[in-house]
Amino acid sequence: MTEQNLRAPHTYATVPLSWPERRGSHRLYREILVGGLRTACLSREQLTSLMVGDCLAARGGGRRPKLVFASNGHAIALAATDAQFRKYFEAANLIHADGQPVVLASKLLTNHPIPERSATTDFIHDAARSAAERGLRFFLLGATESINSRCARQLIQEYPALRIAGRQNGYFRREDEPALCDAINASGADIVWVGLGVPLEYEFCIRNRHRLNAGWIVTCGGCFNFVAGDYVRAPVWMQACGLEWLYRVSREPRRLFWRYAVTNPLAAFALLTRTGSTVPNGEQRAQGFTS
Repeated sequence: MTEQNLRAPHTYATVPLSWPERRGSHRLYREILVGGLRTACLSREQLTSLMVGDCLAARGGGRRPKLVFASNGHAIALAATDAQFRKYFEAANLIHADGQPVVLASKLLTNHPIPERSATTDFIHDAARSAAERGLRFFLLGATESINSRCARQLIQEYPALRIAGRQNGYFRREDEPALCDAINASGADIVWVGLGVPLEYEFCIRNRHRLNAGWIVTCGGCFNFVAGDYVRAPVWMQACGLEWLYRVSREPRRLFWRYAVTNPLAAFALLTRTGSTVPNGEQRAQGFTS
């Protein structure tokens, strides 16, 4: 389960964030409602900066890990139609814009647009680069043993100073979770990447948050597959236009056609009708974030 590449920790210089609405450590940022989900107005650089600051601060103990979930068309559609799934996202401390349609909707329909997309498949590289520089440790949880191990090797190959504190494939039982969380804590992981698929990864994070000592717990879906090279990203122009889903369907039509045929119209409707600059009960949420 353990696979390490050690490096001494570094100090961290603060990068200030815009829009004083939501507190994360000593930095502030705004949230807006996009497709019905509270979404952070953060660039990739700001999101990475926030991760580093929060994880270094969490090493002192006394605070729960922060749940970091990703908003995209699939998540928005499920949250709009499934009350239980919506509750998962209400439990998140931070929701970032994983999908380009989320960014486009914020630019068209709000006064405080999200600066850019922070796709998890990009963010894991931003995070790995900064983690290597700052001495933060990753734990990779999910996927098959082959994909998980190849993802770990690829990350270390690209970022030689990155410390992979431990890893575990996604094939474990619920009754194994207390022991698994003990192992994650023993590894000293600062960021736990959870790639168990929907909705299992959200359920795992919420169910085990109180057991874990990491700074951030990040859901990442099939991200390990992309890092390992099993999945291929869409051309940049398709990503920019919010058409990455179409590229994925063209590569895996039997698995993904009906998923997107159902969720895309629901997501589009939610983006058009449930997007705005005002977040209900935003002040209460801002206070709860620092718990």
